[in-house]
Amino acid sequence: MASNALDIPPFQLYSLISTIFDESQSPVRVTAAQALGSEVYVGCSNGELLRFALQADNPKKLESYSLLSRQTVSTSRPIDSIVIIPCQYRALILADSQIHFFEVPSLDPIPQNIIRPLRHVVTFAVDHLHLKRPPPPLATAHIIEPIDFCVVKRRAIALYTLRDRLHYHKEIPLPQGGVLAKRIGHSLCVVDAVHYNIVDLEQASLFPILPLSQAEDLPEPAIKPSITVIGDSEFLILSWTGMSTLGVFITGEGDAVRGTLEWPSHPESVCLDYPFVTSLLPNNTIEIHNVETQSIVQVISAPATDDHVSSDRVALVASLGGYLVPSTQQLEKMKVTKVPLIRGGITT
Repeated sequence: MASNALDIPPFQLYSLISTIFDESQSPVRVTAAQALGSEVYVGCSNGELLRFALQADNPKKLESYSLLSRQTVSTSRPIDSIVIIPCQYRALILADSQIHFFEVPSLDPIPQNIIRPLRHVVTFAVDHLHLKRPPPPLATAHIIEPIDFCVVKRRAIALYTLRDRLHYHKEIPLPQGGVLAKRIGHSLCVVDAVHYNIVDLEQASLFPILPLSQAEDLPEPAIKPSITVIGDSEFLILSWTGMSTLGVFITGEGDAVRGTLEWPSHPESVCLDYPFVTSLLPNNTIEIHNVETQSIVQVISAPATDDHVSSDRVALVASLGGYLVPSTQQLEKMKVTKVPLIRGGITT
């Protein structure tokens, strides 16, 4: 008898890359990662950018990710974030307060006489609606769809459009600065040291919507801000109450919608695989909530590893373009078999 679909957990853990560094690189750690199709891109604390690809060298062995290339983006600072733009076959890499532009999947840097790196960057946000555009067919890959994104600086937001070249539009004052931002269309959700804020990029207006911490005494360590894009006009933001963390759903206009999510401790990281919100907690468990019902549907314990490794899990990463997972099921089903052939044509 088939199992009830509701009884089947929505998520399972698989190991994509078991070893990133050799023993000689023990102080180095992973600081950012993204994936697209059969490629995985890893940013490191020493400023290196690694490219892994899923390869099947032997039809009798399970496919595995292998290191294809590595290059240094920054010689002094870690890679902070990697954003893949599938419809342009490009990647934006933030390191040492600069955004660098690369081609994917090759990870060749775009020549600086075409697109120069952007400097004095605190964080940046690419329009989520543009990130969802699929890769174009190879026959039309030369047609570059425009991509809009914001660069958050110390006291301003700079607006850009990326085509074959980079086009600057304007700056919007941001007196309190910002440490994290997400964008949907003309709505930007940005958090400073105290508040989550909504910025209307067309009207150049800003208003605060929720404090990062509602507790009277500031916790130690400081609360980590979190903004997750839920849909085409919705964000999920996290606020510490002093006893637990609340997840509040807001529209691009700052209005509260749905119910709220709640965690007993502040999540290290949150991401979306609709209709599920996954969150990594300090106790190294992963909680999965249903967006529609706001209920917990699954709790996953982190896989067993060495103690020094398990305490260093830093983030969950959602890859909008999707990625491939090696499967033993495919290996078992791909077997040589005889096929009878009928000599001559078919007559009626």
